[in-house]
Amino acid sequence: MSASEITSTSKIDLNKPFALRAKRVITPQGEQAAIVVVENERIQSILAYEADPGCPLLEIEGVLMPALVDSHVHVNEPGRTDWEGFDTATHAAAAGGIATLVDMPLNCVPVTISDAALAAKLEAVDSKIWVDCGYWGGATADNLADLPDLLKAGVLGVKSFTIHSGIDEFQAVDEQQLKDAMRHLANAELPHLVHAELDIHCQPEVEAIGRSYSRFLQSRPRQWENDAIAMVIRVMRALREEGLTPRAHIVHLSSSDAIPMITQARDEGLLLTVETCPHYLTLWSEDIPDGATLYKCCPPIRENQNRDCLWQGLKDGVIDFIVSDHSPCTPQLKAIDSGDIGDAWGGISALQFGLALIWTEGQKRGFDLTQITRLMAQRPAEIAGLGAFKGQIATGYDADFCVFDCTATQTVTAETIKHKHKISPYLGKTLQGKVLQTWLRGKPIYQHDEYTGEARGKSLLRGHTFTLPKGIQ
Repeated sequence: MSASEITSTSKIDLNKPFALRAKRVITPQGEQAAIVVVENERIQSILAYEADPGCPLLEIEGVLMPALVDSHVHVNEPGRTDWEGFDTATHAAAAGGIATLVDMPLNCVPVTISDAALAAKLEAVDSKIWVDCGYWGGATADNLADLPDLLKAGVLGVKSFTIHSGIDEFQAVDEQQLKDAMRHLANAELPHLVHAELDIHCQPEVEAIGRSYSRFLQSRPRQWENDAIAMVIRVMRALREEGLTPRAHIVHLSSSDAIPMITQARDEGLLLTVETCPHYLTLWSEDIPDGATLYKCCPPIRENQNRDCLWQGLKDGVIDFIVSDHSPCTPQLKAIDSGDIGDAWGGISALQFGLALIWTEGQKRGFDLTQITRLMAQRPAEIAGLGAFKGQIATGYDADFCVFDCTATQTVTAETIKHKHKISPYLGKTLQGKVLQTWLRGKPIYQHDEYTGEARGKSLLRGHTFTLPKGIQ
């Protein structure tokens, strides 16, 4: 059988060596025509397009990219599966070209702030996950004594809030508690993620928010983010004076005002990394109607000029990567009927549409698929400590692939949404680009809007399923 005749995975034994050939393959060195040879769930080699791989060859129509890595997903299981769960979340991830996600430690019951809570989560995910999953732990005001055991249990790092988290059992930390927790993380050479909003120095006078998006925006000003990020940097400097090398990571950056201080901190040699999200890059406050509770998130979606500055931060390399911050809840908690933005739960649901959202907007701003791959696959994997085997099409890496049609269009409808509740601020929007296939460790899990095989994702536990590579920053 000639290579050109093999166009379906059903004609290949995927348990034996095989190869994928595409005219457009996204590698760390850039886009190229190539053959990717797969053996034992990993990429065995990358060959020239005209080479003979010596094994069955599958022709790929579309762009062959590394599957995405989303390191910021609120799955909410165990305990709040009426909001979301690992089955529906990982189905949505696969439909979005994501083969690895990292679950956040709050909104589940119990919150993941002890080794026992992590064990409960691992029991809950058994036989449900369609993609590989890692887990962040939590560092809260009341769990510092539990941190060593939690870190040993295999979390990839921890997250803290500097403001009320929305969940009483996940307590915010003050500056001293942040320093104490980050000291543990520095000694373990792990990242400390921070939800950076701080409301103790600035209390804007705002009348009842009600249905008004502008009043909601005024109620959570940029200064809250700026002050919290400044506090994180102070803590990092203090720990460096102790002889430590802390790694801090700012989640879901919304305020572009913070970019200069982040740049300065890095110029000082601090290991400070930053993420932002599709909703901050594709939506803007002037376009959000009153009563549109689906747009509420914290920190909020800000002005269009701020959005432009975030894109510039990505272009300049100050913002490291883009992740979903998928934070779903029930339609009732989203207060859709009343339209009361003040009462609505804050969170955006859009897990599966990130790549199309960023491609739709990013190409207008001069971003190509190589750059987007770095922002949505390679860098998230590196920050989460998975960068030695996830997020790249390179020899020795997991054979996780996304086949992307960058010219197709799709309209977001309730019928196309794979996460649990069919609500999203993107309903009705037409996007450019569509995921055709997603592969996990050498086998397809999603093809042309259908799921294949079974749930065979695995939990990625540091020190258990893999050893954290030295030097990943």
